[in-house]
Amino acid sequence: MQSLTDLLPDWFPSGPALAQLITSALVVFLALHVILGACAYAIWLERRLSAWMQDRVGPNRVGPWGLLQPIADGLKFFLKEDYTPKHVDKALFFAAPALLAIPSLIGFVVIPWGGTLDLSSIPFLGLEGSVRIVGADVNIGVVYMLAIASLSVYGVAIGSWASNNKFAFLGGLRASAQIISYEIPMGVAMLTVILMCGSFTPSGIIAAQQAGTWNIVQQPLAAILFYVCMLAETNRLPFDLAECESELVGGYHTEYSSMRFALFFLAEYFNMIAGSALFAVLFLGGWSVNPLAGVIGGDLPASGGLPLVLAQIGVMAGKTFVVLALGIALRWTLPRFRFDQLMRLAWEGMIPTALLLLTVTAVFVYFGATQWMWAGSLLCLGVVWFVGPRLPRSANPNARIGILGSRFSPA
Repeated sequence: MQSLTDLLPDWFPSGPALAQLITSALVVFLALHVILGACAYAIWLERRLSAWMQDRVGPNRVGPWGLLQPIADGLKFFLKEDYTPKHVDKALFFAAPALLAIPSLIGFVVIPWGGTLDLSSIPFLGLEGSVRIVGADVNIGVVYMLAIASLSVYGVAIGSWASNNKFAFLGGLRASAQIISYEIPMGVAMLTVILMCGSFTPSGIIAAQQAGTWNIVQQPLAAILFYVCMLAETNRLPFDLAECESELVGGYHTEYSSMRFALFFLAEYFNMIAGSALFAVLFLGGWSVNPLAGVIGGDLPASGGLPLVLAQIGVMAGKTFVVLALGIALRWTLPRFRFDQLMRLAWEGMIPTALLLLTVTAVFVYFGATQWMWAGSLLCLGVVWFVGPRLPRSANPNARIGILGSRFSPA
């Protein structure tokens, strides 16, 4: 009797490659559905956390502690009228939510949720070898994440232009300028991590941190830059200038309703979860539980049986949740920037700081002193603190103008 592998064509992978293919497909399937559910409950978390911070109750009627509220909200979106205004470009108007949602749904595929699973430790399978718990273990995983994040600007720009609405168009212009501007310091901050770890693969970056210290210890300034850029890339407060309700009604999704409107929210929260997971990989050691594992020893091994892999997945999920919750808490902590302040922060503050940090990191790596990179980060912070206020600046946009009849009148 022929086995399943005998029925496969010659070009189809077999043996360890087939086991890795099945594992990667299973990881993609499970991660996609788990994160889709997590998007719904991230909205619940945001509403409950904001209620707690503002001394309110929050959703508490639908299910215990309001846990069924996301399901009720989803049903509400399905039942609402999917209205298309007459003045829109219908083809682009229909395509824009998908163009925004698809990049957010495929970005997480390079995130390693666990280490290496030893197949021989699972008795009922009867297999030998090992597989990586990742959707695609490509050697340019970090670059892939940055490239996918940059594609989201097309959905926003097309949706805002196709709406033929001035508020949506202004929101799209703001979003395009914001995403393009904050991609630069985000990419440079990622380059500092790549230089430190000597690898473009997320699993290689985790291994380098387990051999030394977490990058948030050695590169705290890069971690801050990356996290701020992540908030800006996902249009989260205090960087939600593209959809600020007090100025632009709803911004680039003003004309959308029903599930097409829900797709914009889905993409935002999916990007937040994927960005939080990437932050955990780049700066929090991935599934590592000891920030100083390479110094004092003691950490989760990189490979092992199923219980170890489940523990690694739990650690990654916990770190992602903490980073996500911090981003939600910042929404109710910091006021919204003005748009000129937003752009000035990127071009006059974060981009020069990131380039300075990259230069210092290159010097430390060249001299083999990466274990002292925390001192280099402090040095960069001191330079910014001392030199920044002394740089020439443009005219103050907040200057009081003397107007006849006002209390600031020179007359």
